[in-house]
Amino acid sequence: MTASTLEKKPAPRASSAAFILKKATISALVALVLFSLMIGVRTEAGPQGGLIYWTRFGDLAAIVAAVFGGSIVIELLRQWWGPADKVRVVPPAVQHALSFTGRLIAPTLLIFTFLVPVIFYDQRYILDLAILVLTYVMLGWGLNVVVGLAGLLDLGYVAFYAVGAYSYALLATNFGLSFWVCLPLAGILAAFWGVLLGFPVLRLRGDYLAIVTLAFGEIIRLVIINWQSLTGGPNGVSGIPRPTLFGIPLSPGEDGLAARLGIEFSPTHRIVFLFYLILAMALLTNWVTIRLRRLPIGRAWEALREDEVACRALGINTTTTKLTAFATGAMFGGFAGAFFATRQGFISPESFTFQESALVLAIVVLGGMGSQLGVALAALAMIGGFELFRGLDQYRMLVFGMAMVLLMIWRPRGLIGHRSPTVYLERNQAISSDLVKEGHG
Repeated sequence: MTASTLEKKPAPRASSAAFILKKATISALVALVLFSLMIGVRTEAGPQGGLIYWTRFGDLAAIVAAVFGGSIVIELLRQWWGPADKVRVVPPAVQHALSFTGRLIAPTLLIFTFLVPVIFYDQRYILDLAILVLTYVMLGWGLNVVVGLAGLLDLGYVAFYAVGAYSYALLATNFGLSFWVCLPLAGILAAFWGVLLGFPVLRLRGDYLAIVTLAFGEIIRLVIINWQSLTGGPNGVSGIPRPTLFGIPLSPGEDGLAARLGIEFSPTHRIVFLFYLILAMALLTNWVTIRLRRLPIGRAWEALREDEVACRALGINTTTTKLTAFATGAMFGGFAGAFFATRQGFISPESFTFQESALVLAIVVLGGMGSQLGVALAALAMIGGFELFRGLDQYRMLVFGMAMVLLMIWRPRGLIGHRSPTVYLERNQAISSDLVKEGHG
């Protein structure tokens, strides 16, 4: 038998038009079955207790046609791009262009963020939306420490968000403490609960870890609902004090900031102040995370993410590593919760459901686990996109679900996947001949 007969022959590629049409037809039939009752027929309760319905076959046909056409486009792109394991050689000019573009995105986005209150000063809706986006950016960066750097799947991150919000609300309303005093206390209390969560899950990983963290988030929410003497239960906490600028309130009174500066008072002043406040908190979160990645604890998180068994074999204390990851991520969640409480002036258990945890986790995964810029872009796309598609009503979640599925197919590591090590050799170094078995360096 010759060597040529032993060579592994590549599998034939199904590139015929019949194969593409077959896959597109199957996808369209699946969409027709799934969406027939969801979109094709709509029912409502009648005025006399009966059930009335009407059909929307036009919308159903449009969705099925979109699935059919999208399946054809995806299959053509997949065959044009080639198999997933194929080595793709990118020209040097394209590499330099992509690298330059990546370095340009972050400064441009930061400069534009600083100028948002100046550009959209008279548009309250855009300012409120920008504050909401920055809040989720901060939450995403906090969860990125746990999921992206340490590789620990956390489905109950909203619990630390709630602990920070209620800590600030209760301390401010019951003891009269200012925002700047309650902010670090809220972060410390959230970090304490993060350590409490870390102890029971030290030996868990994967799906079991996700289940326990999900249960922890639900436990915190149920405690908030049922401990009415402390948290107010379903009624929540109202009358939460607003933050001040070095003790000067942003109010229309004579002691307010506008009166002291001799300018006309505007409610937009407080919105602009809250915008720059959450921007400073988010940038602080980003800076601390980047610094921690370069420290031994950050490298231990990355080693734990890659392989826990190898991490133990290297002598790294996985107990301390996991606890510090949970505590650090929870602390940033507590800071964001305190800001949420002072911005809203009212909090209730309805603001801290599992949907919030799922949304923050989706931001981290879609942006790219471990990527700070990717998380920021994903938060902008997810939160801003929700507002963009608000007019679609019931189709909004369907559109975002399909977009997430497509992104996970084509970019499984997120928009900007980043898993490169923080320590690496920039150039080859010679090794002494005494240290190698062959006797030469």
